[in-house]
Order: sequence, then structure tokens, then C-alpha cells
Amino acid sequence: MDHRFIPNLTDEKIADKQLEGLKWTAAHAYQGSPFYRSSMKEQGMEPGDIKTLDDIRKLPFTTAEDLKDGYPMPLLSVPEADVVRIHGSSGTTGKRKILAYTQNDIDVWKDMFARCYELAGLTVTDRVQICVGYGLWTAGVGFQLGCERFGAMALPVGPGLLEIQLQMLTDLKSTCLCSTASMALLMSEEVQKQGLADKIALKKVIFGAETHTPKMRKQFEEALGLEHSFDILGMTELYGPGTGLECMAHEGMHYWADIFIMEILDPDTLEPVAPGEVGEMVLTSLKKEASPLIRYRTHDLTRFIPGTCSCGLNMPRVDKIMGRSDDMFIFRGVNIYPGQIGSVLEGFGELSAEYQISLTRREGLDHMSVRVERLPGSGDGNDENLAKTVANEIRKHILVRSEVKIVGTGTLPRSFAKAKRVQDDRSEE
Repeated sequence: MDHRFIPNLTDEKIADKQLEGLKWTAAHAYQGSPFYRSSMKEQGMEPGDIKTLDDIRKLPFTTAEDLKDGYPMPLLSVPEADVVRIHGSSGTTGKRKILAYTQNDIDVWKDMFARCYELAGLTVTDRVQICVGYGLWTAGVGFQLGCERFGAMALPVGPGLLEIQLQMLTDLKSTCLCSTASMALLMSEEVQKQGLADKIALKKVIFGAETHTPKMRKQFEEALGLEHSFDILGMTELYGPGTGLECMAHEGMHYWADIFIMEILDPDTLEPVAPGEVGEMVLTSLKKEASPLIRYRTHDLTRFIPGTCSCGLNMPRVDKIMGRSDDMFIFRGVNIYPGQIGSVLEGFGELSAEYQISLTRREGLDHMSVRVERLPGSGDGNDENLAKTVANEIRKHILVRSEVKIVGTGTLPRSFAKAKRVQDDRSEE
């Protein structure tokens, strides 16, 4: 692949850039942000203490609560006059987490995102249909910035608007779709329903923002006739989407280690996990001016993938996001992540990737029910027997009893955004 945007760096060169960026970030944040200055002093350290990459462990952690406490402009480390834009994350409770950007931050972000399009094998003749949220949310603007920097044609539709989405696919012959996995699944069902499969020119989907199962992915890949689909990394606190992407080898997600440092730590002890083990992703930016991030706890769970990727790109890799340490729910004393249920459902060819978990409390006892859709065209079979078999598998793998119900295709609510997998009504006894 001809790399216009992705640098060809050795491990040594990446480490040099990381150490240089870490020293700069610590000094810049200490000098510019009262919050960082006091948290470093509390930790009993100052920027000069950073002499090696291992010294990152001397730095304090930053949390989502710190961002909310510092509202409306948390972590700000430059004069307000240097801020050219703000973005806010889609916080579901209380105040949004708002992050500031200098012009240089925007430039770093768009170059980083252009690398993602390059890694996905796009060219300037591709037409990129962007079906994610615009406005305060970073997604739409990020996908568009990167697309324009890369030089492909952006079709900025935004989320929802199913008729317009299908019209763009058929009339403008979009070749790449950018959306959540749920949205890609919804579009693929609609393309099949309306018999549009031979009228579209879609080759690739870049998706992110929620955990997904391989089954869900296979479903939309087949229904849309794709050559590839790519999982993308990103979060508002660290620029937005575009901080990493799967390559065409699909052996994990490469992330831009010359622009930020990723640690994978045990969420309880906050010590590094063994290579290849699952832990919480903790991020430190190396170039961010307006709102630098220092050891930011994302609560996203993943693992490093050791070794070199067969695609030949020398950038480290992580596995897909497997869930969030704060998405975990406790059911009858067992810690459960929604993705664990999704993994069990993978084993059943008759079932689709759409499922929903409901938690209720009756007479002081917790109950869990799982509704899962049948795949279109898989016949009606004996749903009662199938439901029992699925419930037994859940019990075998996750050690809890659940009531499973098989429902028809299209029964569960569809979302243009992140799918909401768990409905917890236990407080409403």
C-alpha cells in the first residue's frame, strides 16, 4: 500500500516519539491547567520526573468525573483565545463532558483519520456515506474531516433518514458506509427488504461506537455484499473517532501509537495486565494542546494483540472493545457483561445478532430474561425447545438462570445509534 498518511516507523522510533510527547504533555498540562498541576502535586511529582516511558506510572489518573467536575471547560491547558472548537460526548446522565480543540488539535485529528481511510484501502475515487451524528458529537465531523483530508468524496447524511440513506446508496453509488454496527444492520435489512442489493455499489463499511458480535457483522456484510468491514476506534476525550482501525488482514485494530500512549490495566488494581490479557484501556495524549489527556480511564475493556500483523504495518494492535467495565451488571452475585450473552448466542445459526436483556425484581428475587430474534428465512422450528437450549448454554457459560424468548425478525427496537442491550428495571419493584 502506498502510504501518504501512515508513517513507516520502527519500534524504536515510536518509543522516541512517545517519550518526547509524554515529556511535552506533562510539562504543558502542568503549566497550563490548574487541575493537572494540583493532581500532579498531590501525587508528589512534577514534569521533570518523566525520564523514561516507564515513568508514565508516576503520573496521576484522570477520570470522567474529573471532566464533569471541571465543566464547562475541563482540562483546559491553553488560553481560551486559542480554542477554535468544542465537542461534547453523549453523556447519558448529568452534564456532558466537553472537550476543547486548538487548530493544531483539529489538524492532528484529520491527519490521523485520513490514516484510517488509507488503512481501509480507500482511494480518492471512493464515495463515503457518513451516517453518524453531527453537531456536538465528534463522529460526523470526524468522519467528514478525515474524508476531505484524505481526498475522497464525502456524503454527509447524518444518522436516521432511512429513505435518504437508501437514495444515496442507489443514486450516488456510495462505495463506503460509515455508521454504527446497529445502523449497518438496519440498512442491510432494508436493502434486502426493498430488493436494492443489485442497485448499490457498496464495497466497505467502517463501523464503531458500540460493541458488536461477529454474527452481527457477518449478517450485514453478506446482506450488503461487502468486500470488507472495518471496526474503528475513537472517543470524544481523545479527539474523536479515527484513533485506530482494523486493517484488511482483520487481525485486530492498529492504533496510532505515535499520537497517544495506550496502557491496558487491571480495573481493580490499576496495574498492567499480562500481555494478551483483557483489561481497561487507559489513554495519554502526546500532542493534544487544548485538553490534553493524562492516564484517562476509559472503562473500555480490550487486550493488546502481541506480535506483528501480517499486513506488515508496524503499529501496535488491540482487540475490539469487548464491553465497558462500567457496563457490567451484577445478577444474583455474578458479574456479567452484555457481550458474554452475545457470545453464547453466536453459537446458534438460527438466531440473529439482535438481542435484549431485561432485569426485573419480583418478591425480592432478581430475574433475567433474554429476547433474541430469529434469522430471516430460518423457519419457525420449535422456538420453545430452542429457547430452552439457549438458556442452558447461558447457564453453562455464565452460571446464571435466565428465561429466553425467541421473537420474530424485526421485533426488537432498531437504533440509528448505539444499541441499548440491557434494560434494568430492578429498582422499580
